[in-house]
Amino acid sequence: MHTRRTLHRRTRTAATLLAAAALLVSGCSSGSTTSTTGSAKSAAKETATLAALPRATPAALTPYYEQKPKWRDCGAPGFQCATLKAPLDYADPSAGDIRLAVSRKKATGPGERLGSLLINPGGPGGSAIGYLQAYAGIGYPAEVRARYDMVAVDPRGVARSEPVECLDGPEMDTYTQTDVTPDDAKETDTLVAAYRRFAEGCGADAPKLLRHVSTVEAARDMDIVRAALGDEKLNYVGASYGTFLGATYAGLFPDRTGRLVLDGALDPSLSARQLNIEQTAGFDTAFTAFAKDCVRQSDCPLGGRNTGVEQVGENLKEFFAELDARPIPTGDTAGRRLTESLATTGVIAAMYDEGAWPRLRAALTAAMKKNDGAGLLALSDSYYERDAKGDYANLMFANAAVNCLDLPPAFTSPDQVRGALPDFEKASPVFGESFAWAALNCEYWPVGATGKPQRIEAKGAAPIVVVGTTRDPATPYRWAESLADQLSSARLLTYEGDGHTAYGRGSDCIDSAINTYLLRGTPPTNGKRCS
Repeated sequence: MHTRRTLHRRTRTAATLLAAAALLVSGCSSGSTTSTTGSAKSAAKETATLAALPRATPAALTPYYEQKPKWRDCGAPGFQCATLKAPLDYADPSAGDIRLAVSRKKATGPGERLGSLLINPGGPGGSAIGYLQAYAGIGYPAEVRARYDMVAVDPRGVARSEPVECLDGPEMDTYTQTDVTPDDAKETDTLVAAYRRFAEGCGADAPKLLRHVSTVEAARDMDIVRAALGDEKLNYVGASYGTFLGATYAGLFPDRTGRLVLDGALDPSLSARQLNIEQTAGFDTAFTAFAKDCVRQSDCPLGGRNTGVEQVGENLKEFFAELDARPIPTGDTAGRRLTESLATTGVIAAMYDEGAWPRLRAALTAAMKKNDGAGLLALSDSYYERDAKGDYANLMFANAAVNCLDLPPAFTSPDQVRGALPDFEKASPVFGESFAWAALNCEYWPVGATGKPQRIEAKGAAPIVVVGTTRDPATPYRWAESLADQLSSARLLTYEGDGHTAYGRGSDCIDSAINTYLLRGTPPTNGKRCS
């Protein structure tokens, strides 16, 4: 699973572009070939349910729960940071500790303080602390920031919390340029070798940590953070992958679940192959919306007003094929040219937010008409979190580490990928092939999966607000419907629109419903729809 916060939010606030399409970057699955909505729902009903943990804290974990954070000023004015410890292995707390980085911005007032509000922007692999300090701590509604201490913890293996590292900058440059639509056996071998090198790099960096970066463990860490903050219940806003993390917390600790907002929901009951193929269809839905908008604009390089959506897709695929044969210049100081893989990633990055569509049109125009790939390369770099010096954040490393641990691999061989190509290409004629091959990487991971698809019911939890966007590319709307159906206390809130996630993206209806819930504890009516 991979989920990313919106592109426009990065350009507007300089917040880190947080991974959200990682199903396609690091697919993982139990291997089911289910691809239709009806059969997927039937399979979900037969899936095991996540069991709640005992209410009593085990004696071996008591020292962790009794920690008191030592806050220090950090980052921008008003922010504080601390470090907490959690057991590396919850099954054997004596095996050592892991350090968790935590940051907060205290409630500004006026009004009675409501406790802490933890936030997670997605990924897996996105830095919650980076998101807090660059956006949420200053950009969340003032009335929310007035009543809550805004808190972020980087999950284990992410950013400031003992980050997983796999490849250096030049190695990642090579990896991101690898052809993920192999045309023959030689290109297939090259792709497999790239996946192996990536996995071996991660395994060499942190062999012990790599076994303990699952979502279940990260959710248990959040309960330690909750206790250290002095809160009886966890209040939380999670976006994209953050919804899976928050729902997992609710399933493990329903009696400690406070006000939870799960925006851009994942469906925890699906296998990774199901998740991948449904996300592929989600990106096709987003591309269709982009294509319809593009041909209405005077600067659309993919067609004119009379060009149909299917032809727009064919024109883009033809451009990708040309890049596959002859990459074009970008002016990059490292000498990178725009390859098919980098161009595809650049287009995908812009699908997260309709606010990025003008930038995508300009980048495509420059590449297709002026032989200048700089714009698409910049979009791709933003997706991968590559800076101007050629260094990469650990986003993609942590993303693979969590995904490959949470679920068994989607495919176990290139032959399985080839067999699934018709289903993926049906889901998205434009992106299907690349998404299918990208889902092979977990097969070569050095650590076996410890998780499996599970329904999450969280019986006994307080009302939980699940938010879905009807044309969300990375977390299809059906996933929000499914998660809301699973959670015993869920209230489904729908945004009829484009882009990834809904809260804080311009809908007064959505924002008002969520703010009312966070401030008063009154959830929206189940099934409420906004546009």
